[in-house]
Amino acid sequence: MKLQTKLTLFNTLSKLVIATIFVLLLPVLIKAINQHYSDSRVLKQKAKLLQIIKTQGIKSYIQPGETQAGYYTPLKEDYVSFHLDTTTEDIDTIQNEKRILQGDTIDYRILSHTFKADNKKYLLEIATSLDAINETTGPFQSIAFAVLVGMILLTILADQLYSNYVLRPLGQIIKTKLISHKFPNFGSYKKVETSTSDFEYLDISIHKMIKTIENTFQKEREFISNASHELMTPISILQSKIENMFEQEDIADELKARLLEMLRILNRLKSITKTLLLISQIENEQFLKEDSIPLRQLMQEIYDEISIRLQDKNISYTTDIPESLLLIHVNKFLLFNLFFNLINNAIKYNHEDGEIKVVASRENNTWVVRIIDSGIGISAEDLPFIFNRFKKLRASLKQDSFGLGLPIVQSIAAFHEIRIEVQSEKEKGSIFKLIMPDFLIKI
Repeated sequence: MKLQTKLTLFNTLSKLVIATIFVLLLPVLIKAINQHYSDSRVLKQKAKLLQIIKTQGIKSYIQPGETQAGYYTPLKEDYVSFHLDTTTEDIDTIQNEKRILQGDTIDYRILSHTFKADNKKYLLEIATSLDAINETTGPFQSIAFAVLVGMILLTILADQLYSNYVLRPLGQIIKTKLISHKFPNFGSYKKVETSTSDFEYLDISIHKMIKTIENTFQKEREFISNASHELMTPISILQSKIENMFEQEDIADELKARLLEMLRILNRLKSITKTLLLISQIENEQFLKEDSIPLRQLMQEIYDEISIRLQDKNISYTTDIPESLLLIHVNKFLLFNLFFNLINNAIKYNHEDGEIKVVASRENNTWVVRIIDSGIGISAEDLPFIFNRFKKLRASLKQDSFGLGLPIVQSIAAFHEIRIEVQSEKEKGSIFKLIMPDFLIKI
């Protein structure tokens, strides 16, 4: 999962948790807000009433000769009452109580306050029904919920846009420094513009690491190339001297056998040196890709060279390649080596009376060439290592192989941007699948 997706998911989930908690607390909060608002309103009413009584006297509300007075709305949602208080206790409270008005028992939020007027003590009650207070809870909850959802969506969008902005340099580093370059040739360094110091440090660190890797690979390539060139001269000299010794008439049979063994070893060393030199030249891109050749003709040339080996093991060889299939912008010498090594391996690790097929077909808008054999196959544990240089598998040891055939194939394929996939199972044969880029094919 991408970092940006993780951040967006975390932000979304955290906001959903907060929203859930808020929704659960919303009724309690709105109830508290309504009650606070109601209490503030009755306190203001009390102050106004006491101010009127102070200036105009209690007679403004209680007629002479009466001890109480009450006023309420037609629906009994609010009421104000005054009555003479004969107790000695002073009261100043706001609380929920029940009252009976015209036979109806109603729950009220009542402010009770005792005061003196005309040398008498009175009790003032200002009340609002709880139903009236609570009937605004539903609309408040709906409005609050809508506002909350809107804010969550807005913040998620803002988080997405900001994370895109913040993480854009990281994507550029990955794309320009790692994905778009052909390993190990990384090209020149271009700084990624960013205001985030962590990404700037990452960019510089990756560049330093890549530069180290590139220098190391370059030194390795130079060493292999130089060593291969230097080894060819003494090997050729030794080979020539040993061959000259065979011309002596008095050479003993025992010495001749030892000389033959030395020649065999020199030939092995010479083959390894030539192979390493070829791989080095391919990786250093010292070959041109200016040839064009029909694939069927190329396979026929390979068959002409390798037919004797097919006959020795009585292996059938068939091809199914369109006659018009033309390989362009390639190096014929290298492609010959690629297919030769694959077919040579198919012979080497095949059974007597086995078969080899070369099939070219169009799949998913791409040309694919398959080399199919009925040989001993490759075990699942060996399959990931078949392209490793000098990684000699058990089958290679039995065939006295150097373990360089498939690495050559891989180097040539990478040079031509051909993708290789391998399917194999023990004792059921192997399929080497070459997925050709469109720019190499012409019909």
